[in-house]
Order: sequence, then structure tokens, then C-alpha cells
Amino acid sequence: MAAAYNSRIDLAKLVIERTTTPKAKPVDKSKLLFGRQFTDHMLLIPWEAASGWGTPRITAYAPLAMDLSCSCLHYGLQVFEGMKAYKDADGRVRLFRPMMNINRLNISARRIALPECDAEGFFACLKELIRMEADWIPEGKGFSLYVRPCLIATQATLGVAVPQSALLFVILSPVGPYYPTGWKAVKLLCSDGKYCRAWPGGTGFTKCGGNYAPTILPAREAQEKGYQQVLWLYEDKVTEVGTMNFFVYIINDDGERELITCPLGDTILPGVTRDSVLAMTRSWNEFKVSERYITMRDLARLAEAGKVIEAFGTGTAAVVSPVCLINYEGRDYKIPLNPADPASQAGPLTQRIYEELSRIQYGEVPHDWSVLVGSS
Repeated sequence: MAAAYNSRIDLAKLVIERTTTPKAKPVDKSKLLFGRQFTDHMLLIPWEAASGWGTPRITAYAPLAMDLSCSCLHYGLQVFEGMKAYKDADGRVRLFRPMMNINRLNISARRIALPECDAEGFFACLKELIRMEADWIPEGKGFSLYVRPCLIATQATLGVAVPQSALLFVILSPVGPYYPTGWKAVKLLCSDGKYCRAWPGGTGFTKCGGNYAPTILPAREAQEKGYQQVLWLYEDKVTEVGTMNFFVYIINDDGERELITCPLGDTILPGVTRDSVLAMTRSWNEFKVSERYITMRDLARLAEAGKVIEAFGTGTAAVVSPVCLINYEGRDYKIPLNPADPASQAGPLTQRIYEELSRIQYGEVPHDWSVLVGSS
């Protein structure tokens, strides 16, 4: 008789195999580089089309043994997530809105025909891994443990088809502040139609590897011209900046102060930080907050008229990234930072958003978004 299909990931069946050769932990946390060092253990959860989710296992961090014909290596059948674990002032470990990341992982998986995971069961196993590696979390504001879940197709056959086997895994990396020496506002080069990040009906709303690889060359070309990132336009509408969601704070044509980001759809990643910024700024009730399209032509007109107040990107790695200049159709448009402080590299709103979100992430203020991991 065939085994019953298992849709659940069962914490009670979790197998833990502790490393016998622990790694040396970072001595000087100020020298941490993003994604360069990894903790002692990883979480592995296999999946088979016939039987569902298999036994979850925490084992020593090591390379994966994989058949060279695995479909993730040939057809981009891979999705991933990114979140962070923080230590608060009392040494307790916290995650920031983790279920949003796990739910987004499932949305990404569904789009490219990978299996959706049992979110609650996966989260329970993930928390156990983070508890085991809590000593790897560097303490202090700006420091955290980067959490990278990834789901890959492991079917060892060539041919573009729905995969019959997959592996969900998690690796962890201690990281420092995105701007270790303070804010550094970035200059953006608008995409000119030669390259396109996302399009209707595509996968722009997912975190699949195929969305990111094609952006590397345009980013390098922008950097060679003296800009740090690409501001992605679609039919002149402002969409995303690099791999981040984009916000602009303006005085609109009705004389109102308005914070704008483009609406969600199949071309825009539903960022956790994006959603948090929208919810938080709306709760202040101090200015208009909109999810609407703005064309780069209109943004350039407003910048020329002195009606752009600030602009910034949002994402897990940096939280917020201030913008000081945008090049559009060969012309540079300066974006204000803090007029009251010419040396500042971030505007007052950007700085406030970062500080408020950071206080929640590190448990300095009580909030439902900050989830305690608990002790083993």
C-alpha cells in the first residue's frame, strides 16, 4: 500500500544531529560582512510528490550532495526568503513578522509549481534551529542573525516539468549594520527600456532566483556610470529600486504632503518592510499615504519644482536606504535629504521610519510584529 500523503511538517519528528566540530564565532562583530559567515547548523526538510513532507532534520552545516541533473540547476526552480533574528536588551531572541515571510515563500513556490509548506510546522522547526544558534546572534543595535530559507527542486531528471521532489532548507548568517559607518545616500539610474525587471504575468511579485540574476548586469553598468543602483521603470511608472521597494515623499499637486509607493501586483514584491512602513505611517495620521503609480516624468517635474521632500528604498537588509539623486533621460535630479543638516545622509522621515521600526525589531517597544522565539 502506498504511503499516505503528508501535508504537515511535524516538529515532534524533528531529528537533531549536533555538530562535533563547532566553528569559531566572530570575535570582532564590527568586521561582519553580509552573508559571508554561517552558523554551525542548518535545517533540512525533504518533500516528495507521492508522500509529501518528510522528516525535518537539523544537522551540521555542510555542502549539499546533489545530482547534476537536478531541475533547480537547469530551470530556475528555486525560491527563497530573507528575515532576521534579533537580540533585545534582555538577551531574548526576536523575529520580525516571520509569518509574512513564510507566507510569501509559499506564494513564490506556488507561482513556479514548487510545493507549499505547512507554515506553522515549518515555523516551529525554524524556531528550534534559531534557539540552537542563539549564541551566534551578535548583540547590539544594527546587528542580527540573517535567516535564509530556500526551497529547491531536487528531481534528478532533465526536462521542464512540475518537480516530483524538493528540499526546503534554512541557513543562518550573523550580520552587522547595513551602513556600518552611518547612512550613505545612494544615486539611482533609471532603467531606459534596454532592460526590464518585471512585467505583467511574470514573476516580479515572487522571490525566485530568476528575478535577481538578470538585474546584476544592469546594476553593474549603472555603477560603472557612477550610480549605485537602478530605479526600475515600467512604461515610465516607477516600480522598484534595485532589489527593494521604493517610496517617495512629495508635495502633490493639491498641496498635500504625500508618501507614495506603487501598488502591489504581479510586478511588485510584497515586501515585509514595505507593508510595515505603510501601516506605521498611516497610523501616525500626519500626511497622506498612498499606494499608487507615479511616473518618472511626474517625479522629475516635482523634483524640478522643489516638491520632492525625500525618497528611499525599503527591504530586510537595510530596512531603509536613502536616495539623494535620480538620473532620468540623461539628467540628474537631486533629491533632498535633511535641509536642516547639510551633512546628513538621510532625511527626517527616512531616519524616523528606521528608528521606529528598529525599536520594534529589538523589542524596545511592545508590538505584535516582534515575535519572541523563546528558549529551548
